[in-house]
Amino acid sequence: MRPPDRSQSERAKLAVFRAIPGTLAPRDAQDLMAFPFFSLSKTVRTVPIDFRTPDVTIRVEATGEYGMATIWDADVLIWAASQIVEARDAGRCTSRLMVATPHEILAFIGRGDSARDYERLEAAFDRLQSITIKTSLRHAGAGQLHRFSWINEWKRHTTREGRARVVELILPDWFYQAVLDDALVLTIDPAYFRLTGGMERWLYRLVRKHGGRQRSGWKFDFHVLHLKSASLSPYRRFAFELRAIVQRQPLPGYRLAVERTMDGREILTFSRDKLSTSPCGQTVSPSVLSGTPEPAKAVTSGTAKPCLCEQKSPNRDIESEGYDALNLESNLKDSNFKDVGTPPDLWITPGEGR
Repeated sequence: MRPPDRSQSERAKLAVFRAIPGTLAPRDAQDLMAFPFFSLSKTVRTVPIDFRTPDVTIRVEATGEYGMATIWDADVLIWAASQIVEARDAGRCTSRLMVATPHEILAFIGRGDSARDYERLEAAFDRLQSITIKTSLRHAGAGQLHRFSWINEWKRHTTREGRARVVELILPDWFYQAVLDDALVLTIDPAYFRLTGGMERWLYRLVRKHGGRQRSGWKFDFHVLHLKSASLSPYRRFAFELRAIVQRQPLPGYRLAVERTMDGREILTFSRDKLSTSPCGQTVSPSVLSGTPEPAKAVTSGTAKPCLCEQKSPNRDIESEGYDALNLESNLKDSNFKDVGTPPDLWITPGEGR
């Protein structure tokens, strides 16, 4: 007897969410910004990411055929999160089953429209679908783990000429519920998509997650950053690249600096760039900082239903929709990696003078 077709049964239970056309504010999931889930290199990585603290376990495994999903592949998830939040705020139904044209996705993430761009997008779908993640994040009970892939499945519909007409993506419930939770999504600068280096992209997301609009800025020890990146580069190489990023100042909306402690340790500091006044979405040079002074909007709480049709809550005005509020929540959680067993002399707290 043939086993039941689980993919078809899952598809049958999900409403179809047609992507919203036009320009949307990019949103990113905070869990993906704060923890290592992606390869920072364009070369194929098959070595698993194995990140463990007393409170958090993350294991990302790749296949030999496709390799690890990269931080450039994560642009697809940023597109998906942006679509879901935009629809939710407009009172529209959302679903884990998303339908869009490849052109819509490519345009949102700042890619071209050539045949090569379409091929790379499909390769990203393959990597996002083929890897598996096992994590304890957002599970309160001890020993609870959730295993999933970034895309449960994807499907391409083509024209008679063989050109891609639309694609269907089914997102995992772990990611979908995080996006519906208004405390777990942050708006990012569209200039992020123009960052070309994997470390630059990873660092921007980490800085955006922890820095917010902290008036006193934030600090991380270089060794802590190396651990949080899950990079395969030796520490010396990682530190060299980090210093080079600080020298270039490519991160939109943030000013980076390096401090050296009395015992010779290097500390990365970052804060909002007060001189940054460029409107959100304006084309900028990689060496010029830009900002997004867009006011915050009210957003709704999440729901466990497959199709969300809730109205916006008038009593929730939080940072997840803009840069105006302080990112105080990150002060109290994993911000300085204190739960990873790092010696106390490596802990750096925001605004702490050394």
